[in-house]
Formats: sequence, structure tokens, C-alpha cells
Amino acid sequence: MNAVVLAILIMVTLSLARVSVVFALITAALVGGWYAGMPLDDILTAFNDGLGNGATVAIAYAVLGAFAVALSRSGITQWLARGAVERLDLDGGGMLKRRPIILALLGALGLAAVSSQNLIPVHIAFIPILVPPLLTLMNRLQLDRRAVACVITFGITAPYMLLPVGFGAIFLNDILLANLNANGLDVEAAQVPLAMAIPIGGMALGLLVAVFASYRRKRNYADRPLSVSGANQDSREHDESVAEVVADGRLKLWQKLLLVAALVGTVGVQLYTGSMVLGGLFGFALLSVSGVFRWREQDGVFTEGMRMMAQIGFIMIAAAGFASVMQATGAVESLVAGSTEVIGDHRWLAALVMLVVGLFITMGIGSSFSTIPIIASLYVPLALNFGFSPMATIALVGAAAALGDAGSPASDSTLGPTAGLNADGQHDHIWDSVVPTFLHYNVPLLIFGWVAAMVL
Repeated sequence: MNAVVLAILIMVTLSLARVSVVFALITAALVGGWYAGMPLDDILTAFNDGLGNGATVAIAYAVLGAFAVALSRSGITQWLARGAVERLDLDGGGMLKRRPIILALLGALGLAAVSSQNLIPVHIAFIPILVPPLLTLMNRLQLDRRAVACVITFGITAPYMLLPVGFGAIFLNDILLANLNANGLDVEAAQVPLAMAIPIGGMALGLLVAVFASYRRKRNYADRPLSVSGANQDSREHDESVAEVVADGRLKLWQKLLLVAALVGTVGVQLYTGSMVLGGLFGFALLSVSGVFRWREQDGVFTEGMRMMAQIGFIMIAAAGFASVMQATGAVESLVAGSTEVIGDHRWLAALVMLVVGLFITMGIGSSFSTIPIIASLYVPLALNFGFSPMATIALVGAAAALGDAGSPASDSTLGPTAGLNADGQHDHIWDSVVPTFLHYNVPLLIFGWVAAMVL
């Protein structure tokens, strides 16, 4: 068995068995490196060298988590949820309109996710800020959070694979197109979105199935504070008292303006500086001086937010180390080479094997942006050898790389929704984010990617 395949199987099996994803990643990296014949020192060196690649995103999540908890302490989250419940009459006859309200909420979250990739390219930074305040409303609607995870994951993956704007311009033009042409293909920028349309159509079909079939039924959740483990009785009482102040309109005008400035400024600073860390720090600083929570509590608030995001951050760091070990084994190249021996002269089998192999490669690395250079260097010569057209080759490489985002335990496209939906400790990363997105997006990507390779 190939070392990469073995490592991915170990990681997925341990994760599904509810073993910590961090433990699963480290164990899989050690076993995969050992199976590939690497000395222990080399495995540890490669793992440690890769850790830094995930540290930036991890600390960004920690800071954004602190900002999200600070917003909760301001009382605005409770006020928004209470206002929505009253306006929609969810405690009374309004529940008869539950389905239209759910669709409207899911549509709004989907638009926010799409905008985060193209219109306002903040990527996953909006999730810890926007989603936790809506959890109470979702609870009242008895909305299955797995549907929400599918909507958000679709919104933060499909647009950049199809629309050459924002992150899409980076993925389609700067990475995918550049690497395809650098490896012997001759295609133009206008051809790339057209080739990706069929695989993304499969993801759209998966989204419809998730929302209107798989997770349509009601699911009950309890109303809990954002950070169950980090909230003490004093902070809960303070949250409730401040929420009442906000609800009664007793916050001063300048405090309300600072709340708005914190929300807008967080996005603005990130766009201006390109740093999620600075954006989150700016928003937290404004809330600290607004007086919506006591000055002496700011250290506790910041720590509580970091604790809420700690799991996500460590998974990202461990995933970067795992990816580094997998690349150091050299097993990726041997995996592709070994696959070609099985294919023979069958083009249909070649397309299928390339997509499945791409799934194994990208599931561990967890980023389509990072795997494009690896996939393109191996797949473009292989596709040309089997006689695939340029458009079919684009679809094969793009779909194979996209498989690493939706449905991977180590991808920020699944970690992001978990960060927001698990703010109250009621959303499991593997079973409520990874498994649903894998079934509804990776499976259609495999099928529709294969169809694209055959018809283009």
C-alpha cells in the first residue's frame, strides 16, 4: 500500500472513531513516514518544518474568537436573537412559517459566504463573527446545523472554483492556469471557468440535496453560552445584565457607534492590511474601550475566545505538519505512477483513477490552493498522454484539487463552519461538518468531474 493512502486511511478512521483530529493527524504522519522508510528524525524534522505554515491561520482564528466572545459580552448577540424571535413570532404562530424563515436564513448565510470569496474577500474570517450570534435563532427554528455547515462550505469553496474574482482570480488564474501552462498545457484564462462549471454543478446539486432532503427535519439544541467551558457564573450574569441594557436601549450613542465601528472596522482593517489578526485585534480594541464589558475583564474575555478556537487552531497547525511529512515521503509521485500501471489504455478508468488519487492526496493536505502545483505537475503529462482535451484536463486537475477543501478534516472549509457552529459546544467537527460535506460535495465532485473529463 502507498504511504499516502495508508496515512489518509488512518487519519480518517481515527477521526470517525471520535479520536481527536490532532492526535489522528500526528499518528497518521508518523505511520505514513515510517511506512515510506523515513527515519524517525527525518519524520519529525519534516513535521516540525511544516508546523509554521498553519500557525498564521491558527492565531488569526484565536483573535477572531476573542472578538466574537467580546461581541457576545456586549449583549448585542442576545438582543439580535431576541429581536428576531419577537419579530418573527417564533414563540407563537410564526412557527407555521418556519420553513420560509429557514430558507431565508440559509440564503443569507450562503450569500455572506459567497461574498467572502469574491465581493468582500475575507475568506473564513466572517464565520466566528457572524454565525455564533445566530445560534439562538437557529435553536428556536430547530434548524439542523449540518445544513448550515453545508451551505457555508459551499459558499466558501464553489465561488473561487468558478468565478475569477477575488480569491477566484488567485485560484483560477494565478494558480490553476499558471500551473497547467507551466506543465505543457496551452489554455487561456476564459477556458478555466467553463471547464469547472460541470464539477461545480455537481456541488450545487449536493447543496440542494442537503438543504431540501438530508437535513430538512427538525433537530433540537439547547440554548447555551458561547463558550461553555470558559464561562463562569460571574461572566454569565454580566452577559445577561448587559443584554438587558442593550435591549432596553440604555447603551449610550457613542457605545452603539463603537459597536458598529468594531464590526465594520474588523473587515476594513483586514482588507487594507491583508491580515485577519490585525482586523480581529482592531475590533477587540474598540469593544474594550466602549465600556460594554468591564476593563478588568478584557484579559478573561480574550482568553475565553482563544480557548473557544483552540481546537481549530491546533488542527490547522497539525495539518500543516502532516502535509509536510506526506510531501517528504515522495509517495505522492509513486502513487500516481503506480496508478498508471492499473489504468492501461482505458481513458474512462484513467479519469476515475486520477480523481480518486487526487482525493487521497488532497484530503490530507486540506487545501486546493496548496495541492494544485503537486497535482498539475503529475496530472497534466498523464492527461496529455491519455489524449484528454485541454478542457477535460482543466476539469480533472481542478476537480482533483477541489476535493481537498470540501470534506477534509484538516480543511479550513470545514474547520471554518465548525468554528462558528460549535461556539456553544453542540456541533461535532467530524460528524456534523466533515461527513455531511464529504457526502454532499466530494461524491458529486468525483462523479461530475469524471463526466466533465469524458464529455469535454
